[in-house]
Amino acid sequence: MSNETKIEDYEREPVPQHLRKSWLSMALVWIAIGIDLSAMFLGAQLGAGMSIGDSLTAVIAGSVILGIIGAVCAYVGAKTGLSTAMLSRFLFGNRGALIVSVILGISSLGWFGVQVGFFASNFQTALSELLDWHWSLGVLSVIGGLLMMSTAVWGYRAIEKLSVWSVPLLVVFIIIALVMALRGEGGSTVWSPFEGEALPMGTAISLVIGIFVLGTALSPDIARWAKTPKHAISAAFIGFFVGNSFMTIIAIFLSRSMNSSDLTGIFLTLGLGIPAIIVLTLAQWTTNTSNLYSAGLGFSVVFKRIPKPVITIVAGLLATVLAYFGIYDRFLTFLTYITMLVAPLGGIYTAEYLLVDRNRFSFEGLDSNRNWIIRSIAVWILASFFGLMTTAGPDGLGLFRVTQVPALDSFLIAFILQALIGKWAVKKG
Repeated sequence: MSNETKIEDYEREPVPQHLRKSWLSMALVWIAIGIDLSAMFLGAQLGAGMSIGDSLTAVIAGSVILGIIGAVCAYVGAKTGLSTAMLSRFLFGNRGALIVSVILGISSLGWFGVQVGFFASNFQTALSELLDWHWSLGVLSVIGGLLMMSTAVWGYRAIEKLSVWSVPLLVVFIIIALVMALRGEGGSTVWSPFEGEALPMGTAISLVIGIFVLGTALSPDIARWAKTPKHAISAAFIGFFVGNSFMTIIAIFLSRSMNSSDLTGIFLTLGLGIPAIIVLTLAQWTTNTSNLYSAGLGFSVVFKRIPKPVITIVAGLLATVLAYFGIYDRFLTFLTYITMLVAPLGGIYTAEYLLVDRNRFSFEGLDSNRNWIIRSIAVWILASFFGLMTTAGPDGLGLFRVTQVPALDSFLIAFILQALIGKWAVKKG
């Protein structure tokens, strides 16, 4: 088998049916993506700001909502066998999809760079405390970027293999840390009554949803590999629910028992230095490789003559170089604006497929598709601006609130507008 065949990822066509995967392997991929340090920090925040019962309620409620949204988006991906960027061609036209794909690529690539910097900062602490090695952030950024790029280059099947063996290992080490933390006084501290002004339940649930909601809009990138739509729905719900809740719940217990929000510090305090490095590496690797994978899929729709592995390597190296110079710290606001444009896409393609006209999603007729589909572009602009209005300043206008999660606001309004305008357009002829 040639190398070209081995790394075929079907980025510009439906995934062949005989290569589709079962729900379990796909669920492990989403769980692996959800297990990251951001979830740990959120859990620590909830644990410090609410009672143990309320914080667990918020995590479960928010994760169920994410699971439902992810399952709906995954259904479309499984039915079509296409990535999010390829789906945009049905929605926005062949030319309009180029704009969408560039934004998808930039957004995913940008967050890849941010996460590489995040990884380097935490890894630097671990090496310094455990081995007294003082490596620079730049060097660690390069190491992290190349590591995370290695699986993204080889496509979904490499990410699947990484997830299948890393998730059990992560779970074992994290549970060991939890058991050790809960011994003695730590166990009683967890259940101690909360004192002070509690975080509102609505805000807590919105934080839980917000940490992973953009992943639901990009779920076709993974779901297109599902054997059947039922496999995709099951995998997405379990993956988003468990992936989003597991680390957050563990962090709630760890932070309350150890009175700390520093995951690396907690592991080191418990004498789990090597496991700390392994957890830190695998948690960010499994999460961030999906960012670069989605970036490669997005840019593949734009640069049609260039093989996806080449696109992924170039994009990954560029992001790693920028992370090396710490430039991403200056672009977080820009990435926030770009991300606002991604969330509505999930609402648009789910509404179009489920409620308007699923017959339009025919790959065979894609090349004869119109260059521009104005109604979807209009919905995209309106929904993105709606998200800007519900985003608090200084990044947004902060005019009002709906769900307290701007990305979810724009997803829902995009779904409603696409359904209403789409049905009107189809009826009109």
